[in-house]
Amino acid sequence: MTDIILSTRKGHVATITLNRPEKLNALNLPMWVRMGEVLEELSLDKNVRCIVLRGAGGKSFSPGADISEFAAERSSPEKGKAYGKVLCKTIGLLRDCLVPTVAMIEGICVGGGLEVACCCDFRICGEKSRFGVPIKNLGLVMGYGELSALIGLVGRATTMEILLEGRVFGAAEALDKGLVTRVVVDADVEKETYATAERIAEGAPLVARWHKKFANRLADPSPLSDAELDECYACYGTEDFQIGYKAFLDKQKMRFKGH
Repeated sequence: MTDIILSTRKGHVATITLNRPEKLNALNLPMWVRMGEVLEELSLDKNVRCIVLRGAGGKSFSPGADISEFAAERSSPEKGKAYGKVLCKTIGLLRDCLVPTVAMIEGICVGGGLEVACCCDFRICGEKSRFGVPIKNLGLVMGYGELSALIGLVGRATTMEILLEGRVFGAAEALDKGLVTRVVVDADVEKETYATAERIAEGAPLVARWHKKFANRLADPSPLSDAELDECYACYGTEDFQIGYKAFLDKQKMRFKGH
């Protein structure tokens, strides 16, 4: 089971790889379970400053669900609910991950694969990448827990267009819709993704985590508490703040410690 989701690390950048290249990295239940476990581990690791998510094989991020398991795993509302509980837990862990995340999209990014990408902070793809959610052709619904990430990223109108038409479209349209952050030539997707991850990792890691926390909190319309507002100034008490501004004044490279 651990082989279907690979977790590797280079310096402060971790990589989660969807590892079923023979199936173009179609997502099955064990993959959702294992991805959630890995995300929980990495989110709490203070040495990890950025997480890259990618598909194995170079041809596909993921085409979404492995339809061959539907008969066994989603053949009734009860089974569908149990499956959805696992899926939505993992989607939530990715969306709420404390560490910045970057989706490296090569080739196909459709259905559940697009849901995963939408929960990342950055989405970098190649010019030939393809996107869409054609689940209307399967009689399959995207539930509340899955739908929120797509609506949060591109809004209700574009989400309805994607779901109701069920078209698969190219990278230029995905960029225009706001589905992806950046489009590069296909040969440069890996290079650009890891360059982005390294730029993130070079920054103060506590600041990155705070920015993610604050941005997520602002999605909740309830009033901010005094304690939440005070947290905006906690950075001034960190060692990294001392390192950062002194290095800037001395024209030295910042080497943050995460303290």
